[in-house]
Amino acid sequence: MPWPIIRAMTRSWKDIQLKNITSKSLFRLRGRLLAGAMMVLPVAMTVVPLHGVHAADVLGQKVGTSLQQAQTALAAHKYPQAMAAIDAADAVTGKTEYESYTIEQMRAAVAAQSGNVPAAISAYDKLIASSRTPAATKEQMALAEGSMAFTAKDYPQAIAVTEKYIKAGGKNPQMLTILIQAYYLQHDYANAARVQQGQIDATIKAGARPTENQLQLLAACQSQLHDTTGLTRTYVQLATYYPKPDYWAQVVHSVLSNPNMAPGLRLDIDRVRLEAGLVKTSAEYMDITELAMQAGLPQLALDIINQGYSSGVLGHDATAPRTEKLKALVTQGVAERKAGLDAATAQATTGNALLTAGYNYVLFGQADKGLAVMKQGIAKGPTDINIARLHLGLAQAAAGQKDAAIATLNSVEGTNGARDIAQFWVLKLNAAPAAH
Repeated sequence: MPWPIIRAMTRSWKDIQLKNITSKSLFRLRGRLLAGAMMVLPVAMTVVPLHGVHAADVLGQKVGTSLQQAQTALAAHKYPQAMAAIDAADAVTGKTEYESYTIEQMRAAVAAQSGNVPAAISAYDKLIASSRTPAATKEQMALAEGSMAFTAKDYPQAIAVTEKYIKAGGKNPQMLTILIQAYYLQHDYANAARVQQGQIDATIKAGARPTENQLQLLAACQSQLHDTTGLTRTYVQLATYYPKPDYWAQVVHSVLSNPNMAPGLRLDIDRVRLEAGLVKTSAEYMDITELAMQAGLPQLALDIINQGYSSGVLGHDATAPRTEKLKALVTQGVAERKAGLDAATAQATTGNALLTAGYNYVLFGQADKGLAVMKQGIAKGPTDINIARLHLGLAQAAAGQKDAAIATLNSVEGTNGARDIAQFWVLKLNAAPAAH
């Protein structure tokens, strides 16, 4: 079953529309683009200075008369009559380049205002190709093309015009938004994710923050594509830039749902759940406490059980007597481990044993000594180098060495879940100082 947050997001994404390309704003854009075409066109041969005067910028009698009729019909919202008059002007033989250009301006005006998307796009294409049209106006026309096609739900056409614009070197972010959303609404999630990921990466590279909507859309695409690795990465970014409880929960879910999760990471998984506030029952607190004891980390076990008490979960139900016994056992374990830690460290013969001994030193407040012992353990060769690096990073975080912890955690690799857990802690460390 899909994760419920993803389902909710996929539904809510339908509400993420083109905020700057509404019907009203599109109408205003058309008005700005086509103001020249709405000028009074006298029947006689007249200079019409739309984009700079040229020597031959005059309309002949036949073309001028037809375009005057088209303008009158357009003002009266009589679009078929207006288009017929434009066609009549276009049928005149021997037209000058300027006359053809002006005809396409008027055709674009009528087609845009009447909602004839194919005719409008055809006219815009000719205007964009003309050297008469200034570069800034060409970009506005391209945006109008994409906007009209998208608003008309002609997504293939919207994709075609926006891709053409982008391939020509266009940089308007609204065109990227149109392209991404058109792909998404056509259920072409792979291309929507590809373009959206590129936009997000470029934004981050420029030192800016991607919008929440962009990240949500990418997550929705990755969910549809069953791209669990990409989805985890996107939720890490969402939780980083927009730290909301739902995003934290999804990050944890992504970490815990790794099908290759190593059994040796069970305590680490529960620590992720604990840090994210997902441990709610006394049974869970006691289980995690016992796991910490089994891992040879009694101080960590004591910290966990104390957290259960301070949160109000422990000590108030039928499990209270058992919890008290467990706490007493853990407290005794702390005292015994402290007393024998030096001897245990001296007798350690494996990388794993040195890592555990060093972590205990850190938890007991001897950070420098403990971290040095842990590094000896890594040098000696632990069973799993990535789990070892994960624990070293957590120990560095517990010692207050945030930068070193992040660097160590970022060095964790592999597919057994250690890297996912490490990235969770990197995220937490970047959001706020983390406890051990």
